[in-house]
Amino acid sequence: MAKAFATQNAFLVAMDAPITARICAAISNLLHEEEQAADSAFGRRVLGWAGNALEDALPLRCAGGFHALHLTDMEPDLTPLYAGEATALADAEKLIGNALERHEAFLLPWLDTPPQTNEAGRSSNFAAALLWLAKQGLPPRFTLNELGSSAGINLMMDRFHFDLAGVTVGPDNATIRIQPDWRGPPPPVCDIEIVSTQGADINPIDLTDQAAAARLTAYIWPENRDRFQRMEAAIAEAHKQPPKLIHADAADFVDAMLAEEQSAGTVRVLMHSIVWQYLPETTQQRITEAMEAAGAQATAEQPLAWIKVETNRETIRHEVKARYWPGGADWTMLGTSHAHGKWVEWDA
Repeated sequence: MAKAFATQNAFLVAMDAPITARICAAISNLLHEEEQAADSAFGRRVLGWAGNALEDALPLRCAGGFHALHLTDMEPDLTPLYAGEATALADAEKLIGNALERHEAFLLPWLDTPPQTNEAGRSSNFAAALLWLAKQGLPPRFTLNELGSSAGINLMMDRFHFDLAGVTVGPDNATIRIQPDWRGPPPPVCDIEIVSTQGADINPIDLTDQAAAARLTAYIWPENRDRFQRMEAAIAEAHKQPPKLIHADAADFVDAMLAEEQSAGTVRVLMHSIVWQYLPETTQQRITEAMEAAGAQATAEQPLAWIKVETNRETIRHEVKARYWPGGADWTMLGTSHAHGKWVEWDA
């Protein structure tokens, strides 16, 4: 358990989230004190975790609960900690311990489900990948199908304006504007059209539900003030027109997607970000086999593409990869990116 928290902390530091890293470290230090763990149902449950704590994102489940205490003003004493004040950071174990003692009933349910981090900034990877696919000779019209859509924020990317090293995509009057720190050569310049979007999640979140949106917001790291602003804008967009999001198993969704009629001159795209690691191996295999079988039947008029933005645990970076049929069935590394889209390092 200590190793899982230490690994998560290293990732948080690498992702410019020192406050969240300190809070996770404080939770770990606190719960590894025998007396505290014995006196706490929360501590006993964390230390007795039956699964893989890191893959189950247990440290972030814990962090989300404490952040929710802060955001709801249920625990005012946490305010200086989340503001990053030096004295509070030094005294984090005491502040976290006091909050746990007073609000254990509130915190326990946060251990039940993995965090869902739906970040609009990640969609810059998808936008750049679509430009790259068009450059490969595929039609510049796309139907997007997303796995693990969470609240469906990426499904609204046709309403976003992207500035990718001066290459722009999307409506000029968009309220959500994505401009990552771009490293490397710019993506191809091309006029592309997103014809439709749809997604699935095993636990979809309704952004128009106030409690659900608040829970999603609690998983945003307090250091990332721009992410809070994008979340507010995404919630407003969902109230205007909710994304097309269904409750479904990932493999079942892919099967249904591939069975749908595909218009000529349109690329059918499967995409996902920070999802693959949470899928059972049998589900991963089903999806891969279904995509490869469909790819074997793809034509120039009805192409198929797959874009993924997934974590490389060794480099602590998120790799942007794509493959397409016909013609590009092997994975191509397009670049790497920050977990929440702060920067993109383009290699394609």
